[in-house]
Amino acid sequence: MRLSVSHVSHYTYPQPVSYGLLQARLWPKDNANQTVLDWTLDVTGGSVQTEFQDQHHNHVALILQDPDVQSIRIEARGNVDTKDGAGIIGKHGGYSPLWLFLRQTDRTKPSKALRAFSRQFSKMGDDRLAMLHALSAAIAQSVTYATATTDVTTTADDAFVQGQGVCQDHAHIFLSVARMLGVPARYVSGYLMLNDTVDQDASHAWVEGYIPALGWVGFDVSNRISPDERYIRVATGLDYDDATPLKGHRLGTEGDSLVVSLQVQQ
Repeated sequence: MRLSVSHVSHYTYPQPVSYGLLQARLWPKDNANQTVLDWTLDVTGGSVQTEFQDQHHNHVALILQDPDVQSIRIEARGNVDTKDGAGIIGKHGGYSPLWLFLRQTDRTKPSKALRAFSRQFSKMGDDRLAMLHALSAAIAQSVTYATATTDVTTTADDAFVQGQGVCQDHAHIFLSVARMLGVPARYVSGYLMLNDTVDQDASHAWVEGYIPALGWVGFDVSNRISPDERYIRVATGLDYDDATPLKGHRLGTEGDSLVVSLQVQQ
């Protein structure tokens, strides 16, 4: 399948910003299930200073805002050929060792409730694939998908106890439990073509667990499937912080308004 993406992030500020620096992880890379045909990053109100590969082998652009601007617009767009690999990405690569993906973060730190939840899966034996599918289904059953109930600071435990969340929260809960079970797991950010709409207001998140016989395998907890040809992987990491599309620092004003416009279509 050939997918076309336009992802616009438009920040506006109440006062001029004297200095602003952003890291953009908005550039997909070739892998077993996708081939990037063309991709462009356009910036209005700033400029790309350099590009590099981070520790998770993500493509990162460093964007410097123009002095004293009150808005910056960043658009990532391009075309990607995809195929359905049943979520299987394959062998581990990049600069981070596999054991690093067993490390919990502040967002995935297990609580007493999550430890109790994890015990049912530790009894499933050595079939990691079946265990991770069962884990994904159980999270979707326990934590209802509901927008505007959490935010980017919500932890896995917060969402689990609340019983509501979005794809980011489902991902963090999966990471927490998988790592407790001894399975390396990582967060994935990217795009999903929806069957019933072109316009979206946010990118998507899912997870991958490492299974020795298969390598990295994807699980979209929120949609209860493994990623297929409708998905484009962009960035991976230990949690949201490592794979967020845009993050940075600024001087000169407090507060901002962010409007995101995203289109993914065949």
